[in-house]
Amino acid sequence: MTRARRMWKALEPFHAITYFAPETRQATDALGLKGGWMSYFGCRAAPLGAVGPEFVAAVFYNFHPAMVARSLPDAWTYAPPEQLLAARLTAVDIAVRRLFPDASFDRAAELARRAAELAPIAGRPLAAANASLEWPTDPALALWQATTILRESRGDGHVAALVAAGLSPCQALVTISAAGGPAKEVFRLNRRWSDEEWAEASDDLRDRGLLDASGALTSEGRALREQVEETTDALADQGWRALGDESTAELHDLVYPLSAVLMADGLIPADNPMAMRWD
Repeated sequence: MTRARRMWKALEPFHAITYFAPETRQATDALGLKGGWMSYFGCRAAPLGAVGPEFVAAVFYNFHPAMVARSLPDAWTYAPPEQLLAARLTAVDIAVRRLFPDASFDRAAELARRAAELAPIAGRPLAAANASLEWPTDPALALWQATTILRESRGDGHVAALVAAGLSPCQALVTISAAGGPAKEVFRLNRRWSDEEWAEASDDLRDRGLLDASGALTSEGRALREQVEETTDALADQGWRALGDESTAELHDLVYPLSAVLMADGLIPADNPMAMRWD
């Protein structure tokens, strides 16, 4: 496993508290938002401002555009982005205190903030938007914000790799599922591409020689998928290289146990749309 992938595995679950802890939904319900997906799209897109569904579908990449349009721009009529930013931070604060009542976050926050400030943001809209936010003074929240910047920087780079590989949003999901990632049903539930759209994407991949008749990746398909992942890791490693081996390893060792608790306790489902597997 590359350094960049090890760090993604260590940090992603801590960032994902905002999506899976009930406190976020409770906070956005109190503001009038309707349902979990409006909460998700509103909170995650809030750093970008009151943008429309087309922009969000483009930068989030693998969600069905119609799914995004069911939540945006309506979310902004209940709460403007500034209010949702405050709500998500308050929700994370409550959730982290509940999940880790005795933890100290000072050193992890210090290292993670340094890493986030070194992470590449050029050409990475979600990373840049989150990096522009004011840093929380509380160490637990500073750690969460840093992990958010780092995961969005990696995610923006991943989108660039998918675009360069010529994989459409639905094709990206088809190929990662075929490579041993989350099942089609997980993506259908969480990304909302229809059976017909999934089949159309698969047919195109077959025409390109990337899938075989059974829906498995061909050797060319496996090579392309590996290329995407290698490019994603290489782009993300720029920041870790700048932070240095010693500080990167220390941050990993501080946050990995926290993420292990989140995965073991089931806050984040074992078969999740982030393709985060734990062992």
